Amino acid sequence: MAEEAIKLGGKRKSIFMDKVKELLPEGGNLNLCLTCGACSSGCPATGLEGMDPRKFLRMAALGMDDEIMSTPWTWMCTMCQRCIYVCPMKIDIPQLVFNARATWPREKRPKGILGSCDMALRNESRSAMGTSPEDFDFVVGDVLEEYQESQPEFAEMEAPIDKQGAEFFLNQNSREPVTEPDEMVPLWKILHLAGVNWTYGSKGWGGENYCMFLADNDAWETLTRTTINQADALGCETYLNTE
Repeated sequence: MAEEAIKLGGKRKSIFMDKVKELLPEGGNLNLCLTCGACSSGCPATGLEGMDPRKFLRMAALGMDDEIMSTPWTWMCTMCQRCIYVCPMKIDIPQLVFNARATWPREKRPKGILGSCDMALRNESRSAMGTSPEDFDFVVGDVLEEYQESQPEFAEMEAPIDKQGAEFFLNQNSREPVTEPDEMVPLWKILHLAGVNWTYGSKGWGGENYCMFLADNDAWETLTRTTINQADALGCETYLNTE
């Protein structure tokens, strides 16, 4: 038996109502949504805090602003966009989640995400771990030399930084150069064996963008522009996003 359709325009006034309508594809109609559950079935955050994408969307459509703006589930969505791809109407629920996050005072947003975003803003690497370009250069060089010496078959392997004219600009998880430097090597080997012309950038190599998850548009843009500007300065044609 089909579930009851979401009805817009209830008695409760909602600041999210127009936002919900904006998420619909051209010509779409949220009244056609029968909460089929496709969005929730593959969501990694379904069930946390008793919430799922279907319920979150329904609450927004019914004007439950207080609940939308206070539920911790808002910060558990991974923004993976899986819900969009399985939705017959292609409703952009992660954008709705992003809008809800933006209503929280910045200082009250999760400390882990907030701290990582602010740390990335304080260094040109855009590393959430605070690794400077100089420290990154040292770690990459040291690890590369170790593997070139210990594994002769990779004696010619490279891990360039700021190589002009490289085709691919590669980013890197910020944690690995600090706590797991050996984890960088497998990808270097793949790129070497494939004969790929690639480079890191001394600026903007940090692969995460916690500012996006924080719903801080200005900070998100700052991190992204640093990376893209560096890639452009080096003449790279393709950005390889490992994150």
